[in-house]
Amino acid sequence: MSETAQPRVLIVVSGGIAAYKACEVLRGLQKAGCEVHVAMTEDATRFVGTVTFEALSGHAVGTSLYGNPETPIPHIKLSEWADLVLVCPATANLMAKMASGIADDLASATLLAAASPVLVAPAMNVRMWENPATVANVRTLASRGVSFVMPTQGRLACGDVGTGKLADVDDIVSAALGMLGGSAPDVPSMAPETIDQGNANASFIEALRAAAASSGGTIVVEKPVRDLEGWRFLITAGPTHEAIDPVRFIANASTGKMGYTIARRAAERGAQVTIISGPVSLAAPDGVEVVRVTSAAEMYDAATSRFGHDVDCAICTAAVADYTPARPADHKLKKGIERIDVIELVETKDILAALSRMKDSGQVVVGFAAETNDLIDYAQAKLAKKGCDLIVANDVSRADSTFGSDTSRISLVSEGGVDEHETLPLEQVADVILDRVCDIMESRA
Repeated sequence: MSETAQPRVLIVVSGGIAAYKACEVLRGLQKAGCEVHVAMTEDATRFVGTVTFEALSGHAVGTSLYGNPETPIPHIKLSEWADLVLVCPATANLMAKMASGIADDLASATLLAAASPVLVAPAMNVRMWENPATVANVRTLASRGVSFVMPTQGRLACGDVGTGKLADVDDIVSAALGMLGGSAPDVPSMAPETIDQGNANASFIEALRAAAASSGGTIVVEKPVRDLEGWRFLITAGPTHEAIDPVRFIANASTGKMGYTIARRAAERGAQVTIISGPVSLAAPDGVEVVRVTSAAEMYDAATSRFGHDVDCAICTAAVADYTPARPADHKLKKGIERIDVIELVETKDILAALSRMKDSGQVVVGFAAETNDLIDYAQAKLAKKGCDLIVANDVSRADSTFGSDTSRISLVSEGGVDEHETLPLEQVADVILDRVCDIMESRA
């Protein structure tokens, strides 16, 4: 390829749920000045139609070894045309074919015939990724000079959590442009020696490192994002239990999943995190300090005492009781002897409002509004009343957004307006919230 030629990338799309991400990769390459063609496996067309890629690329999409009006040998034509072949997403099945030299469809035949560099972006279930067969296939491909943008950890489409998630689109595009030798201007390339153990199994990476070193192959491993290093977060999570007597209490349906997920993601992104947790059955996230409390009063005291000037952001996800029994009994009340006809309640102290009053101009306070109706109206009223920087509103009457769900549909409500999101896994919801916190902090800086 000459220095002035338009870089030519063939994207081979195989049949996984992450196939739709190849559309974004295609667009990213085009913005960087690349001409892109697409070849798809038959299974891939079940996830994304050929019409989509044809509209985006401006070229016919290859799906079969037969019936091509331009050439009787489409796999040879495509492999000769490309300066780089990018497999995105790469399933375990297609990588197995690549390692074994199987060429029983257009995608695998084109890869077998490819003389240009090959970059592979795997995506699959964690058990498939860690299966010894897949490990061996990746090792084999690396020893032959095939390059990789490694999958990351996260919640997978099947619901499992682990390594197997397709790498970030920007990292895939960056790796591809780097392998094209800097022919696309103003786009940082990833050096061949960029190898980081990241989220992947260390022994696996060492094996890949050795295989690549023996053949000059490049392994590009997505590095964990550490954009919150040096920041300190204080997060409240879970319900509170308000005692009626030593064995009975008033509570709500909060499980703490949202708060614990945000805490874990903040820690993974480099922050120092403290959770003030009501009674939950969740394990403490790695690297996170957990302060366990029971009542709203205990949570108030713990939160306000720890919200010093060294805290950059407080995120109040806890479903704190609004009321508590005025005079809880000091012994178990006996049915039929000590009737409980009426429980006199008093208001609890408002943690979100207190932290909002305490914060200085450099601190961010985020509240939550769990509602069953008039979601945005209530969230906007809460934002104004409490004086916080952001309200995360979610409709807990929805099955996909209620307490204990592994997904949530949120709206971010601030003075700047309302930003509504579709239903997402909690891990992605956590990142959406943390990204907004970053935006607020950067705008002030």
